[in-house]
Amino acid sequence: MYVVRPAAAAAAAFLGLALSVLGGTAASAAPGAAGSPRSPGAPGAPAPASAVGQQRFLGPVVYAHRGASAYAPENTVESIDRAMWMGFKWVENDVQRTRDGELVVIHDDSLARTTDVEQVFPDRKPWLVKDFTAAEIARLDAGSWFDPQFAGARVPTLREYMDRVQDNQQRLLLEIKKPELYPGIEEQTLKLLGELGWLDAKHVSQRLVVQSFSADSVRIVHRLRPDLVTAFLGTPTVAELPRYAEFTDRINPWHTTITADWVKAVHGLRGAHGKAMEVDTWIVDDAATARKVREMGVDGIITNMPDVVREAVGGF
Repeated sequence: MYVVRPAAAAAAAFLGLALSVLGGTAASAAPGAAGSPRSPGAPGAPAPASAVGQQRFLGPVVYAHRGASAYAPENTVESIDRAMWMGFKWVENDVQRTRDGELVVIHDDSLARTTDVEQVFPDRKPWLVKDFTAAEIARLDAGSWFDPQFAGARVPTLREYMDRVQDNQQRLLLEIKKPELYPGIEEQTLKLLGELGWLDAKHVSQRLVVQSFSADSVRIVHRLRPDLVTAFLGTPTVAELPRYAEFTDRINPWHTTITADWVKAVHGLRGAHGKAMEVDTWIVDDAATARKVREMGVDGIITNMPDVVREAVGGF
C-alpha cells in the first residue's frame, strides 16, 4: 500500500520541475497569471479560448486531499510527508480555531472522529474543536483511529503544518473550514501566513490557493489580499457564475454535480484576476472517475488517492 511507484514518482518529479520553471499551476503558467503582469480583463467577462487551452496543456493538477489521506491519517504531517514521498507537490488541508485562538489543521468541527478525545476527555461531549485549548488538543492521538502504526500522530497547529509544507517544498490548497464558527478567521489565517513568509510574491504566485465553502469567506480573503488565488467550493448555476467571478478565480465542485458543459461555462468567464476561471473537482479516488472528469476538461483533481489518479490521467 505504501510503496511509491518508481516510474510515476520520476514522472511527477520531472513535471514538478517543469511546473516550477513555468510558474506554479497550469493556469499560472499562462501569461498574466497571479504574480505575472496581468492583461486587462473584467471579472465575469468572456475568457479568450486560447487562454482556456493553455491552462490544461500539462493535464489536470493532482491535489493530495488532506495529504495522502488514503495512506496516512488525514490532515497530519504524516499525511503530507506521505504525499511528498509519493511525488506530489500540492496538498490540501482544513483550518479551524481552538478555544484559546490557535489555528489548527483538522476537518471536522468535532475532534471525535479522528482523535482519542472521547477517552482523554470523556466528559466534554460533543468534543468541539472550538471548546478545547491548543494544549489540550496537542495531547490527543490523531493516528491510531486510522492505523495503529500511526499511534502518536498529532493534530498539528497551522504553524507546525506550514513549517512541514515549507520543509517538504510543497504547495498548499488551504481551506478555511466553517468560518461561521470562527469570526475573523480569514484575517487571522492571512496574518499567520504572512508571518511565515507565505504571502510574498513567489508563494502567492506559485504555491498557495485559499478556498472555502463560504462565499462570504472567499470574498473576505479576496478583499484583504486581492493578489491571492482563491477558490469557491460548490457548484453555482451557470447563471450565478458571473457573480462568483468577481471575487474568485476557481470554482471547485463535487465531481457528481458537474458536466462538460458546466465546466466549459466556468472556463468561458474571466475570474477575479482577469484570467479564465478554473475548475478543481473533488473527491475522485478511482481511475474511471478520474478519466471521466479529465474528459470534462477540469483543471485539477482533489483526491485521497493521488497515485491512482495520477496513473489514470497523467496529471502532476
